[in-house]
Amino acid sequence: MTTVSRSNSVSNPYGGAATGPRPSVDPRVWPQIAHVPGGMKVAAAAPVANFLFRRAVAGLQVRVAMPDGEVIGAGSDDAPLMTVYRPHDFAARVGDSGLIGFGEAYMAGDWDAEDLTAVLEVFARRMASLIPKSLQRLRGLYIPKPPRSERNTTKNTRSNISRHYDLSNDLFELFLDDTMTYSSALFAGSGSDNDSEELADAQRRKIDRLLDRAGVGDGSRVLEIGTGWGELAIRAAARGATVRSVTLSTEQQELARKRCAAAGYGDRIQIDLLDYRLVDGEYDAIVSVEMIEAVGHQYWGTYFETIDSLLAPGGRVALQAITMPHDRMLATRNTYTWVHKYIFPGGFLPSVRAIEEVTEQHTSLRVRERLSMGDHYARTLALWDSRFREYRSEAEDLGFDEVFARMWHFYLCYSEAGFRSGYLDVQQIVLDRRDNR
Repeated sequence: MTTVSRSNSVSNPYGGAATGPRPSVDPRVWPQIAHVPGGMKVAAAAPVANFLFRRAVAGLQVRVAMPDGEVIGAGSDDAPLMTVYRPHDFAARVGDSGLIGFGEAYMAGDWDAEDLTAVLEVFARRMASLIPKSLQRLRGLYIPKPPRSERNTTKNTRSNISRHYDLSNDLFELFLDDTMTYSSALFAGSGSDNDSEELADAQRRKIDRLLDRAGVGDGSRVLEIGTGWGELAIRAAARGATVRSVTLSTEQQELARKRCAAAGYGDRIQIDLLDYRLVDGEYDAIVSVEMIEAVGHQYWGTYFETIDSLLAPGGRVALQAITMPHDRMLATRNTYTWVHKYIFPGGFLPSVRAIEEVTEQHTSLRVRERLSMGDHYARTLALWDSRFREYRSEAEDLGFDEVFARMWHFYLCYSEAGFRSGYLDVQQIVLDRRDNR
């Protein structure tokens, strides 16, 4: 498919000339957003980036509008529209740092989209083939690798967690529901079946299913790895369990303790600021919701070995984990991405196969049950993004500027697009030792 060019220009959805929605940028806070990359390297790389971008878009069901009225892409008139306001700056950023530059160009306002999720979903569906295979073999030569300072050693992990989860409890309260649950909900139905269902109810359903599968009841000794803001611990304690929950976020620990005490379970819940590798004791049930993503692939063996050593005979493990296809996991495990740089330093998504292989090789645990929930996460993210945009002025009052708002919107839409396209999934996974049953 060749590039499509139409003589009719596409109007700027933000009005005015093709200068675009350039945000006010504080160079002290956002140095790489304030300054467009330059130099000999970028001068050589930008034309290549422009060529590869146009080549990729030519085969996608999307429209990309340029300032001179040119429209490229294979999409029809109702296809998602991406508007590039500053092609030179866009190409420079993408040429300098690939997909990191693609996200930074959005943060800088070099491009925009009225339906950002729809545009990103088109790219996500073809993620594995956007770059020609001949160039993919050379990715190690030009794609940056994760810095060692973000590797999830016991020394680094707290800093990695703090950069996201310690941003501000007040910020998270703006867009999360009353349960303060920052993971995929489980709705009674998918799509439009239950649009009226409250997000908080769907979050409670997700938590209760995990607790049911882990066998949590009166007298259970429960370990939670990754506290969040305490809702799972509260619901486990309400069943009569005693709960030890560990986190590396001081902000989460503080608010979670307050929420547990307010719910009347302060005497049944212990929340420690502690690395999972340093936990001791024996537990009938171990539950961990979307925490394995922060472990790092180098430490998956350690993570599951630790869980195995802490689980009592006859106990069960219930995880909720975001997953990606195994081949993409292998191809990208040494890649530094926009998400690493701006959202989750040190994070990496496993595949289901990787979880099964690691547990078989390093533990006595075996995967017994899985529930795929990707559509539910897409819906959860859409609700979060809608609430975040609704309370944008309140976020600004908290000190989160326009660049942060664009970054956060991109992050939520980027994630939603991953689940809508099927590139990402989220699983509830139950593990046990069958010989102890």
